[in-house]
Amino acid sequence: MRPDRIIVGECRGDEAIDMLQAMNTGHRGSMTTIHANSTADAISRLETMVLMGADIPLAAVRRQIASAIHVVVHTERMSDGQRLVSQVSEITGLHPISGEVMTRDIMQASLQQGKMTLRPTGYMPSFLGEMVEKNFLQLGSWFEQVKSA
Repeated sequence: MRPDRIIVGECRGDEAIDMLQAMNTGHRGSMTTIHANSTADAISRLETMVLMGADIPLAAVRRQIASAIHVVVHTERMSDGQRLVSQVSEITGLHPISGEVMTRDIMQASLQQGKMTLRPTGYMPSFLGEMVEKNFLQLGSWFEQVKSA
């Protein structure tokens, strides 16, 4: 079998190690879901779930996460039941001293005229050039949103 994508429905426990190993096999475009309170909490929770499923040093788990995962998208359910993307973060690597997985927010939801709106933070993710090159994003619109935020 030679799949183009690897998609794991939801990680809730020790199956996270299998998901992480599958994501580190060179397939571009893997995806899974994890329940957490923020993008940073999702990384922490993933570390915990992987450690529940295997006797691996935390440093090795963190290296695997930093290698396999590039973007974390966090959604929230609002009080009216509506769901919205509230945070998008890029995994930027490992902290040189603590070894923790580092993230940078690319987009965050903010209240604009009584409505929650997803806005760029001004951080330019490492894959931004590729998105513009492939016509997934118009760079002018990116800067307009940052300027008006």
